[in-house]
Amino acid sequence: MRPVPSTRWRPWRPRLVAALSAAALGAALLTAGGAVQAQAVQAEAAGSTAAVDVTVNAGEGLGTIPDTAYGLNSAVWDAEMNSSTTQDLLKAANVGMLRYPGGSYGDIYHWKTNTAPGGYVAPGTDFDAFMGSVKKIGAQPILIADYGSGTPQEAADWVEYANVTKGYGAKYWEVGNELYGNGYYGSGWEADEHADKSPAAYAHNMVDYITAMKAVDPTIKVGAVLTTPGNWPDGVLGGSDTADWNHTVIPIIAGKADFVIVHWYPGGSSADQMLDTPSSQLGGELQQLRDQLHAAGAGDMPIALTETNGNAFMDTQANALFAADTYATALSNGVFTVDWWNTHNGVGTIGAGPNGSTDYGDMGLLSSGGCTDAGCEPALNTPFPPYYGIQMLSQLGRPGDQLVGAGSSSKQVAAHAVHRANGDLSVMLINKDPSAAQTVALDYQGFTPSGSSATVATYRDQGTSIETSTGDATTQTLPPYSITTVTLHPKSGTGSALSAPGAPKVTAAGDTSATVSWSPSTGGTVDRYEIYRQVGTTSELLATTTGTSATVYNLTPGSTFTWNVLARDANGHLSRSSAPVTVRTGTPADSTCKVSYRVLGGWGNGFNAEVSVTNTGPSPITGWSLSFAFPTTSESITGFWNANITKQGETNVATPVDWNGELAANGGNSVSFGFTAANNGANPPPTVFRLNGTVCTTT
Repeated sequence: MRPVPSTRWRPWRPRLVAALSAAALGAALLTAGGAVQAQAVQAEAAGSTAAVDVTVNAGEGLGTIPDTAYGLNSAVWDAEMNSSTTQDLLKAANVGMLRYPGGSYGDIYHWKTNTAPGGYVAPGTDFDAFMGSVKKIGAQPILIADYGSGTPQEAADWVEYANVTKGYGAKYWEVGNELYGNGYYGSGWEADEHADKSPAAYAHNMVDYITAMKAVDPTIKVGAVLTTPGNWPDGVLGGSDTADWNHTVIPIIAGKADFVIVHWYPGGSSADQMLDTPSSQLGGELQQLRDQLHAAGAGDMPIALTETNGNAFMDTQANALFAADTYATALSNGVFTVDWWNTHNGVGTIGAGPNGSTDYGDMGLLSSGGCTDAGCEPALNTPFPPYYGIQMLSQLGRPGDQLVGAGSSSKQVAAHAVHRANGDLSVMLINKDPSAAQTVALDYQGFTPSGSSATVATYRDQGTSIETSTGDATTQTLPPYSITTVTLHPKSGTGSALSAPGAPKVTAAGDTSATVSWSPSTGGTVDRYEIYRQVGTTSELLATTTGTSATVYNLTPGSTFTWNVLARDANGHLSRSSAPVTVRTGTPADSTCKVSYRVLGGWGNGFNAEVSVTNTGPSPITGWSLSFAFPTTSESITGFWNANITKQGETNVATPVDWNGELAANGGNSVSFGFTAANNGANPPPTVFRLNGTVCTTT
């Protein structure tokens, strides 16, 4: 599997079509938009009648939207990168972060000379010109220091020029792009001139880059390249390595790098498959990455998703829905920036898209105006549908607003919600059905609307603008293939003047208990604090206290939980939710059995694993049974050896073959078996193993 299409880094030199006059272009867009809207209204009339239930829980905090949230890639081979038209369009979409110099070009680009040997650099795309766009748009830069063909000194010189000489205040820096694609694992699209291309070499060299760059400006944040769990080359071993890229790199850069970088291109052979991936894959993969960081003592390290795209049906409404869903899902899982690939990219293979649309094979937000033998793209800088998908995010929330829990009863409708800083609540509803409208019934927990009406923003299939109107607060009919955002004002007197408690921290955790602490709420008198566990969109009360710490008992061993803390005032009103805190319980250290689990190797959508079982109790065991479950439904066992494995619901049960059924007392022997598993997305390890019903110590 080669996860990086060549079109993501090869230079394009667009053959421009004749530009339409502003009036002609406006008339054309108005005509097209009117036709699409008429089709949508007809489809709504014939749409689905079964209501989809959407629940919003304003007390379930998922984190605050950062000012870097809505990001985009800019490439030095894009001659339109810094044009005034591009700048105006990106500002209108509220783009808050721009990544430069563009994907794999980051490993061949030399900022001093504005050159990329072996690649094309367009005029007017040098670093200072790029920073001019950043300033005009009101964004922040995230800059790729050249690892593949550069040096730590070259990177340090760039930091000095940017922040000391020019005073740009460039805070975020990456070291390299997709270095796991340097040929070490068999696929080589990324430039890397180092003699040693192993993950260990990258990690140690990364530390040298950090040292040199921070010697110039210690306030910058420097990020390291990781792979996305469940995607190639996750689990793949190269050379004589005993661990894959992430498990090699993370322990070396933990405590030294400031953040980590992953890319995500899920693709799909159909639009439906692509649109399913944000909910079925992305959240679980980010959680697995967080677990990998936690295991190395770096659980609080921020994550940046610096490249993403649907990688299919790229210039159609399907990718607009994918973009909105992906950004909201990633941000709800703690990512601090999502950067779309790309501003302009260039025409590719032109073909049919959903609902009579045309896909130009262009991964850009804006048309390059290019042509092939099959036809031409729209006029230069015409926004493709994903542009509006990203623009719709600002209808959901802006930096400083709080993401909160939302859930849908149908896979055809994705739901995301934001509790705004001004007290309003916004809900984004994405109808993934290309032909039928969906009726949605909205239920609010922890928030009382001021009335029955709401402000509604809608982006319809193949539309050329976002429509706004007034609608019902509890019932919405979503046009086919659309994004709808509903915004409500709170009812007066239903809120609390108390601020949200400070972000909770785990101060102790065992196998069945955990303690969290937080800084106090301000703005009034606190009657008590309440600790809640997130269960879907339901908040389960775990404990109350008048202090600023609490211990929760009777937890499930080997499990991961998300908790929030809220303050209740003397009137009984709850404050806003704290930021979420991830709580992990271990397995008992004094169990009478011990299990070790390790992945032997993987290939992106499958892996081999080995399990070793030891009886540490005082009595021998004859005829053992080991049960375990995967944390996600994206994993399933397809083969096994040295044991028989059967499925009982979501639980896998391993039993001995005819020659390994004896487990001696007091650790006298161990029994090992293995299995092959398939995965579609995340593939986290089982965390709890039970030997004849006893929870074992797991390593």
